[in-house]
Amino acid sequence: MSLAPSWRPTANLDTMRARADILNQIRRFFQERDVLEVDVPCMAATVAPEPNLEPLACALNDGLSQQRRTYLLTSPETYLKRFVAAEKIAVYSMGHAFRNDERGALHNPEFTMLEWYRPLWSLQQLRQETELLIRQMTGCPPAQHVRYQQLFLNHAGVDPFSSSDAEIFGACVACGHQPPSGLDRLGLLDFLMVMVIEPNMVNYSGLLSVDGFPAERAAMAEIDPGPPAVACRFEFYLNGIELANGYQELTDSSEQRSRLEQANHQRLKMGQVPLPLDEAFLSAMQSGFPRCAGVALGVDRLVMCALQQDHIQKVIPFAWCD
Repeated sequence: MSLAPSWRPTANLDTMRARADILNQIRRFFQERDVLEVDVPCMAATVAPEPNLEPLACALNDGLSQQRRTYLLTSPETYLKRFVAAEKIAVYSMGHAFRNDERGALHNPEFTMLEWYRPLWSLQQLRQETELLIRQMTGCPPAQHVRYQQLFLNHAGVDPFSSSDAEIFGACVACGHQPPSGLDRLGLLDFLMVMVIEPNMVNYSGLLSVDGFPAERAAMAEIDPGPPAVACRFEFYLNGIELANGYQELTDSSEQRSRLEQANHQRLKMGQVPLPLDEAFLSAMQSGFPRCAGVALGVDRLVMCALQQDHIQKVIPFAWCD
């Protein structure tokens, strides 16, 4: 892709006007529904550890000629959940998030994330609201719904819950992709998802809602014991582009601590540095975090879809250009 000289904006003026209008529409959407905008910090003492997601570290001078390590937020999630735990009201944040080692047509290391939480809502209620927001911003038709399991059966010929590890590995090879060495079962499923399933999502007309992900991919979501056990979460894709990821949020603080510790253990296994746990967030959870549904949505990708652009740099005024 041919890019403008580095001093000029990466998006043109018409696109920026259209982007500004979309952001205003998003804010009106939540104002009309009495959801409070919360302006969270961009920098924190820690971020929730996740394998395969690397935060950007900073050095903060404490005023005594010493520095402490801090991180640019990968998501506003823990701050928003602390607010919900304190006030028990619906909130949203639309601001910048940061993730290292993310470049490409759909990725920029600094991007705009929309995230909101609905106390006492079910996952189905949140799914409906998320679909409504996406449709209002993009003009797309109603969503089709498909289970994670069905996607694998349709496009890779394996069942992610009952097929053997060898069969899943064979499906990768049969689809023309040799997996990296050392991948466990979940790693192979993730590899198939990225290399085979997601490219085929362009064959679904318009908006696609996916649920029924393996319980091991619950992260901060509740788990439906099944069988099979699945994460209480959904994802939305529009024309093959992942836009939103929603959870029936985990409310058990002990289980939340355990999952964060497990994520750090997995980071160590993968050669990544473990991250300090966010004790303020865990204390908020322990104080009585209500039953809640929450979702994160990539605003830049939403703008891409609304304006029919093919690269994230075309919808960000000053994208990162290597």
